[in-house]
Amino acid sequence: MKTLTLLALLGICILKCEAIGKCEVVEAARWAGLDGVKGYSAANYACLAYYASYYDTSLNNSPTEFGIFQINGDWWCNYNWEENKPCNILCSDLLDSNIYDDILCVKRIVQDPNGLDAWTPWVQNCKGKDLSAFSC
Repeated sequence: MKTLTLLALLGICILKCEAIGKCEVVEAARWAGLDGVKGYSAANYACLAYYASYYDTSLNNSPTEFGIFQINGDWWCNYNWEENKPCNILCSDLLDSNIYDDILCVKRIVQDPNGLDAWTPWVQNCKGKDLSAFSC
């Protein structure tokens, strides 16, 4: 019975989840010029994505958190085009498998004084830790 339940859940995830891997996140961070900005290596962004969403690009666990980095819609992305929040992107656009728009929003967020400290998962799991497991 447990095996059947596990297979059913896996099937649902295959149909719904849009997960990618750490190397795609590292590549996107490098593409956006984030590797080394404010002293953060590209591995920091892969670590953040892992602990924020387990690399699930379609994650929307709460009404305000979107995508692989769980970007907060109250602060950064627009719920509709009438808004003009700093990332200038619809929050719903952060839920697809294209992470390049997500990483550009992360780049904007990192420019603020808090940097990656804006994300609790990064602070709790990545900050000051050996991130060699997140390198590619």
